[in-house]
Amino acid sequence: MAVQRASAPPTTAPELPTLGGKKSSYRERVVDALRAAMIAGELRPGEVYSAPTLAARFGVSATPVREAMLDLVKEGLVDTVPNKGFRVTAVSEKELDEYTHIRALIEIPTVVGLAGTADPVSLEALRPAAREIVHAAVAGDLIAYVEADTRFHLGLLALAGNAHLVEVVGDLRGRSRLYGLTALVEAGRLLASAQEHLELLDALLDRDKRAVREIMTRHLGHVRGLWAAHD
Repeated sequence: MAVQRASAPPTTAPELPTLGGKKSSYRERVVDALRAAMIAGELRPGEVYSAPTLAARFGVSATPVREAMLDLVKEGLVDTVPNKGFRVTAVSEKELDEYTHIRALIEIPTVVGLAGTADPVSLEALRPAAREIVHAAVAGDLIAYVEADTRFHLGLLALAGNAHLVEVVGDLRGRSRLYGLTALVEAGRLLASAQEHLELLDALLDRDKRAVREIMTRHLGHVRGLWAAHD
């Protein structure tokens, strides 16, 4: 869930359940929102951002933002700039190609396997997140798009019962940058990729492994296309 973006920062934030059944702290919610902003390309590589500036942007206090950015330093998403703030790190085209390749090796066979094993009730439980992705694409809300997309894909992979696999894919997603999202929103092309999530769910519920493989292959290809769109 996105961090509140109100004009006045809340003094406390309720703990919310996640797909894994754990509770997410206020600090973790700030980390998630900042990570989503970086992945969506709203926080640009090479730019330096101060904690107070980001706090005002997200409607929270500076302390959890500063703590969250230090967490993102450990993930390699930002570097500290003494007396100034944090600089978003850049990702090369070679790295993006490698991330896509690894994701394809992991996600395609895993999701195809779910066509024969996943509980229909658990699959249907992901439909609200799939719809959120579509709604965010229509609204042009890039951060909401990335947050819902992450919940959907990691929630789907979690149905395979391998927590380490989910962690690896989550790390790969976190290291990615979708620089082209803004241009795709303006061109009206983001919606097609968003709707593939609903298409994938329907294929899984139909136990159609061939369709699942085709949709997943096409979807990951679109994702790499989004990464490359800034070129």
